[in-house]
Amino acid sequence: MNEKISLLVKGKIKKFHKSINIPGDKSLSIRALILASQCIGLSKIKNLLESEDVLNCVKSLRSLGVKITKKNNIYKVYGNGLNSYKTKNNLTKIYVGNSGTTARLLSGVLSTQPGKFYLYGDSSMNKRDMSRVTKHLEKIGCFFYPSKKNTLPLTIIGTDMPLAQTHIENIGSAQVKSAILMAALNTPGTTQIVEKKISRNHTEIFLKKINADIKIKKRKKENLISLKGQKNIHGFNCSISSDPSSSAFLIALALFTPKSQLIIKNVNCNKTRIGFLNILVKKMNAKIKIKNLVKKINDEPVGDIYIKTSKLKPINCPKEIVPYLIDELPILFIIAATIKGVSKFSGIGELRHKESDRIKTMENGLNKIGIKTKSTSTTLKIFGNPNIKLKKILKINPKGDHRIAMSWTIFGLLVNARIKINNFETVKTSFPNFISLIRSIGGQVEVKK
Repeated sequence: MNEKISLLVKGKIKKFHKSINIPGDKSLSIRALILASQCIGLSKIKNLLESEDVLNCVKSLRSLGVKITKKNNIYKVYGNGLNSYKTKNNLTKIYVGNSGTTARLLSGVLSTQPGKFYLYGDSSMNKRDMSRVTKHLEKIGCFFYPSKKNTLPLTIIGTDMPLAQTHIENIGSAQVKSAILMAALNTPGTTQIVEKKISRNHTEIFLKKINADIKIKKRKKENLISLKGQKNIHGFNCSISSDPSSSAFLIALALFTPKSQLIIKNVNCNKTRIGFLNILVKKMNAKIKIKNLVKKINDEPVGDIYIKTSKLKPINCPKEIVPYLIDELPILFIIAATIKGVSKFSGIGELRHKESDRIKTMENGLNKIGIKTKSTSTTLKIFGNPNIKLKKILKINPKGDHRIAMSWTIFGLLVNARIKINNFETVKTSFPNFISLIRSIGGQVEVKK
């Protein structure tokens, strides 16, 4: 359990010209670990993100009998193949902490592993809905015994006779899609997913990398994903590129700090992950360029992001782009709040199912600083004000949500005010060196225990 800390932001950051590196991508790190655990033989993962979520994924896999070691900057995963997890005394307990990605993807793997598994998390994770995953996996043949609210703790009884599903719709998120694909790997026959809302495709890229029999047909408004069950998949080597979602906080800081420039090196530029950059450049007048994009790490495009101070315009964010910037929305709300004009965000209902209800939690904070907002279950309107002035210290409760905690840190560095963010230890979920990186570019912040 992390020690409780708060972060005091002491006021506006001064101009800076810096080149920095962001830690490895969380989504890629967890997917690499789980897939490697299902391979036969040794897999080597370089630059794995050592955040709380990822390390809890490592612990989860070890509790299932997977040998994982670390030497220098390389994690070694010794897989024993599909359907090879070890169970203990008819019930294996697996703790996932606050990692929704680990919980959902492991549910997919465990659904086709004969045995009884008890999946549980921390107090925040145990409030998050799992029904979007379980309703699809149950059709494969496994059984789930969730709480009355369809949350963790969750008992999974895997099946040794999984059934391929040939027309799966209403996926809703990349995590749900990935859970189904993880199950499909160990399911005889061909599983087909009709993806009507295009989401992150990291799992599909990984599956191609390890030579799984996966095919993707791009249709007019949807993708048809077909994956044949595999007898074996073999170990692989990969390197994890820098996390674009974590980069977003530093990008926002550079955009608003006068006479500043920032370069962020080796950032994953998968087209399903750069919606934040696209909307800033194409719709909001941001001075951002991606250079050296010819590089590829782990079969994904990687580039260096160059940011200069910009005068931004308000945005009407359409629902079509939301899947490509879902994790960056909290910091985008901060951006919208600090520029003149009204910004509207549509199709953001997914935010209600994150570590917190991100729409509600962000609204509460924005209202505290005098920013008017209007919301529905799936939309948010923000009436921005570039002249926000706070007369007394602002206290923020991020509700155990790492992205909200970091978003309010950036706000504090953009205005001449003091802000105290409680329960800041949650940032270790995805960005363990966030505080030290902020300090390295001149941010005045103080940790209080």
